[in-house]
Amino acid sequence: MRTLSTICFAILITTGMSCKKALEVGPRGSLSEEQISNPEQAEGLVIAAYSQLGNDEINRAFSMYQYGNVRADDAYKGGGGINDGDVFHAMETFTTSRPDQWNYDGIWFNIYVGIRRANEGLRVLNNLTEAEFPLLTTRKAELRFLRGYWYLMVENLFKQIPYIDETIAPADYKFVLNNEFSRDQILEKIAADFQYAAEHLPASQEQVGRANKYAAYAFLAKTKLFRAYKQNDQHAVTIIDAGLLQEVITAADEAINSPYKLQEDFANNFLPGSFENGSEALISVQFSTNDGAGRGRLNFGDMLTAPQGLGCCDFQKPSQTLVNAYRTTAAGVPLFENYNEQNVDFNIHTVDPRIDHTISRPGAPWKYEPDRVVTEAWSRNIPIYGFYNSMKENVSPDCDCFVNVAPFFGNTKARILMRYADVLLMKAEALIELGRQAEALSLINTVRARAAASTNRLKMANGQPTSRYNISQYVNGENINWDQPTARMALRFERRLELALEGQRFFDLMRWGIADLEMNSFFAHEKTTRAIYQSAQFTKGRDEFLPIPQNQIFWSEGRYAQNPGY
Repeated sequence: MRTLSTICFAILITTGMSCKKALEVGPRGSLSEEQISNPEQAEGLVIAAYSQLGNDEINRAFSMYQYGNVRADDAYKGGGGINDGDVFHAMETFTTSRPDQWNYDGIWFNIYVGIRRANEGLRVLNNLTEAEFPLLTTRKAELRFLRGYWYLMVENLFKQIPYIDETIAPADYKFVLNNEFSRDQILEKIAADFQYAAEHLPASQEQVGRANKYAAYAFLAKTKLFRAYKQNDQHAVTIIDAGLLQEVITAADEAINSPYKLQEDFANNFLPGSFENGSEALISVQFSTNDGAGRGRLNFGDMLTAPQGLGCCDFQKPSQTLVNAYRTTAAGVPLFENYNEQNVDFNIHTVDPRIDHTISRPGAPWKYEPDRVVTEAWSRNIPIYGFYNSMKENVSPDCDCFVNVAPFFGNTKARILMRYADVLLMKAEALIELGRQAEALSLINTVRARAAASTNRLKMANGQPTSRYNISQYVNGENINWDQPTARMALRFERRLELALEGQRFFDLMRWGIADLEMNSFFAHEKTTRAIYQSAQFTKGRDEFLPIPQNQIFWSEGRYAQNPGY
């Protein structure tokens, strides 16, 4: 099966595109949008739009680890200290976050590059016919999928954004206001892109990395779920729309009733090689090396998260609070409300096995390699950030996918954008909020059953389990009382445990309208042992979203409105 990382084009278009592995000769020219007139050239524009998915870099990670994990209670910034990536320290404490921070301008700009590429491709395709280009409708649907993906990302980061589609010329971009549409209206437009993609994409694609109808339905469910939680101007959730929740279920069912399924072992989602693009990955970003594109199409956005024990740079340090969340009771369920009252003692306490797929610690194997044991030397600044390391996005240093791009270390493992488990949990969330928690129970238990079955790789060199595992499915009336409030709590806990360090935690808290409660509770707990949080404070009505970058306000010649509180 061909992948997008092995397709080559002998042109370099103005939006930029990476040349792929089989291409021996470098690009020889450029084409403007107006010069593209045939299907082969138009196909290049579509590839360029996909290419942007992998065009992040160390300080502007499309994996959202900085914005979804470090800005939440799942991870500390990490690195050498507070001044090492100081803008992200400002983000994680919420006290000195400013519109003129360069990282905000960078992530905004890079996302809108993706949007522009999708729009350029759509304008060109609109000038072709099905007779000229039999794949015309499919390619349009792919571009609308990509545009929806980028808009969902930037909307959840900044809220007040300019909505620009293919009908607007690039020269007019700066005249589009960022408060012309409400958040609800923009989410509706995003959903329309995913709806179109779902209705016009095939069930499968010959080339790995292209979107199909099931990926589109999954993102449609995600968009409708965010839209269901209606916010006022101060970002507070006012109502949860029952009609939209039902639409979440309908879209999620399309993805659930598909060839995709949970991996038998949780670990398989985060291993390279033959495990990439597996049964659970509805769509993934493809990376590569030695492909003629500079230093390769590596996971530059996640490079900083490699532990010091692999070379550099030890960012995204799992929080003690996240570690504590994996502790289980004698009945094999989370502690829920009092999980953070005591730090996990791995010699005494039982834990959910997903902890050892997600977080490494001294004395435990790295990535299922019993002979490669993590030590405290793998961490750069233990007094500030502790000695836990993030594992999901990283690989074994023995893998040929592990690449030294000094001083950093990257890899070519595909980055999953949507997992089947996420779809199951989105449907469960919608059911619970509709008061149909009994129907959600089996969905959550399916995810927990897979976690319980994912211990075969979690072994020490002597064959003993890495930790003391105890996880059970929920049984109403036995280990849990499955009423709506408890089911809601269990669902939110399950999302944290299952999707930890995958860039989603903060956006979940924002969607639920509880970011202030969770983050200020986190700060109150952590500041007793972490000096970095002494002045940390989440301000409700401001910190749910980032400030509109000052450079973008300048670029719009003052047309953009700033978010409240900045």
